[in-house]
Amino acid sequence: MLNNKSILITGGTGSFGTKFVEVVLKKYPKIKKLIVFSRDELKQSEMAKKFDPKKNQCLRYFIGDVRDEARLVSASEGIDIIIHAAALKQVPTTEYNPFECIQTNILGSQNVITAAIKNNIKKVIALSTDKACSPINLYGATKLCSEKLFTAAQNFIGNKKITFSVARYGNVMNSRGSVVPIFLSQKKKNILSVTDKRMTRFNISLESAVDMILWIISSAKGGEIFIPNLPSYKVIDLAQSIAPKAKIEFIGIRPGEKIHEELITKSESVNTINLGKYFAILPTSMDSKITNFYKKFKRISLNDNFQYSSGSNKNILNLKELKKIISKI
Repeated sequence: MLNNKSILITGGTGSFGTKFVEVVLKKYPKIKKLIVFSRDELKQSEMAKKFDPKKNQCLRYFIGDVRDEARLVSASEGIDIIIHAAALKQVPTTEYNPFECIQTNILGSQNVITAAIKNNIKKVIALSTDKACSPINLYGATKLCSEKLFTAAQNFIGNKKITFSVARYGNVMNSRGSVVPIFLSQKKKNILSVTDKRMTRFNISLESAVDMILWIISSAKGGEIFIPNLPSYKVIDLAQSIAPKAKIEFIGIRPGEKIHEELITKSESVNTINLGKYFAILPTSMDSKITNFYKKFKRISLNDNFQYSSGSNKNILNLKELKKIISKI
């Protein structure tokens, strides 16, 4: 699928970008070009040490910021696929620096779209987050705006054959800034801090996140928001699976934090179809070809009163299952 193709990934030195590069290099040895686009020269230097330049001559490292439209246009010339993973993500930081977050997450997203249209990119996939679903913090609000920009972009491509899609998923297990590294660090002191005993989260691995993006590249028709069908876990169970003898200290919910993750709201379910491994929220205005393609899939009924939340999810990981996942980290 990706052999002889050229890919650009923004925010490419992050947890997702690093895993994406690792998987793609293994699966598609004949990939033409894989460009890691990011602001941090140190992270690029460290990444270059991980992936031998002699063995991986398709890899390129471009310094650039998604806020810079001209640089994005230049970097995406001759590219077939753009994966947009760059974002400011730390909730407290984005609350304290709101316009910086807006410039990267919203204006930066529009710059990616502009560059893609100018260079006639075939596939563009933006990474989103559960926090875009009924957002209660600025980060979530900016990612919701980003989603809207990418799904709406499908309406402005004219005769160009470009596909814009969004991947929305929750916290990635053991990614930078996630709860697992925090618990593993706290385990040494035998005290684990949990915000609230009721708190639940969806579970997805980096490998599954990458697999999802590869599936979207091959399957997306344009304008969809794709959501993985995931198991959930109780955060307190996760803590006990990591350090069963540790003391649990409840510290209270942080600003902008939810008790349960949401990936599909009741309102969104009206336009949602179940694809089995994934859900797809369809755009309200679709090309007739796209409409006809999705007719064969079951649309979630209004009567189902469906809401995809980690708190009401029927698939909940137990302690044994969580311990098995943690043992592989």
